[in-house]
Amino acid sequence: MNDAGVRFDAAILIGRFQPFHNGHAALLKQALEMADRALVVLGSSFRARNAKNPFTWEERAAMIAASVDEAEARRILFVPVRDYYNDARWAAAVEEAVRTAMEKQGLAAPRIALAGFHKDASSDYLKLFPQWSFAASKRQGDFDATPIRGLYFGSNEAAWVTLRAQLPPAVAQCLEDWRLLPAFAAMREEYESIVAGQQEWGLGPFVTLDAVVTVAGQVLLVRRKHPPGKGLWAIPGGFLEGRERLLQGAIRELKEETGLAVAGDDLAAACRSVAVFDHPDRSQRGRVITHAYWFDLPLSTLPPVTGADDAAEARWFPITGLPDMEKELFEDHFVILEQFLGGFWSVCP
Repeated sequence: MNDAGVRFDAAILIGRFQPFHNGHAALLKQALEMADRALVVLGSSFRARNAKNPFTWEERAAMIAASVDEAEARRILFVPVRDYYNDARWAAAVEEAVRTAMEKQGLAAPRIALAGFHKDASSDYLKLFPQWSFAASKRQGDFDATPIRGLYFGSNEAAWVTLRAQLPPAVAQCLEDWRLLPAFAAMREEYESIVAGQQEWGLGPFVTLDAVVTVAGQVLLVRRKHPPGKGLWAIPGGFLEGRERLLQGAIRELKEETGLAVAGDDLAAACRSVAVFDHPDRSQRGRVITHAYWFDLPLSTLPPVTGADDAAEARWFPITGLPDMEKELFEDHFVILEQFLGGFWSVCP
């Protein structure tokens, strides 16, 4: 319920802001009007860039701060939160991050409002925080970050004029400057690849397999040869073929991408765990549901591997080094690796 007229210690605004547009700006203005501080929770932080999330949380924070005056900027706190692809875990991480930010401001029990507009199912996260007063907003124009990114990566000058009209001037200038960086060309290539793939294959659902292979404290990863995720490290895997069983497909993809010379029966015997990762937003390509297998091979030396098929390279990495690789990993593979191997390394909340 919207507590109209009530003054809050803090108003929370949650989003990915990829990019921050005029609709977001109207919500931020609402948050600043109802509270002493506005906490902007920046979702999808700490990950590799992709066409859906091209800007780092630091870049987004800078865009937002530049779009308000100095006095307002001093009242905004930015709270980066990673994706967990698990609503309960993600909501707990947001709540903990907000609590920590408020404690740093000297507020142990703040009055908090959640500012937001319930657009569609993608806004269901607003229901995950019943402990905060919900301050509902009306739709602020016909703004949506998805078509805005389409206009941006289209690099058509007429489209760019349309795009600028939907952005605060400071954000438009940031995006104009960002077009000159190498990251823009890479994200544009990825965006075009995804659009072409969806036109050819549709949006799914698709079934994929992933093979997490460990040996003596090392994990096997491949570097992706093609977009999306070109150049990023990934768990070996791919799409299920027509008459395959799931385990059979995972082993086939593993061997095709890494050349791992271990018999299929030995891999099956070394299977420690299997899990399904089916969050609707886990992949840019569409609705992709993956079955991930963890094979822990009882070997004392690392088998030789080489990148092949869709993999430009295959390499063994120390499991303990995975937390430092979060920004180099494809899609939700950091989360998959953490689920299987989290007992061997720590992740910051």
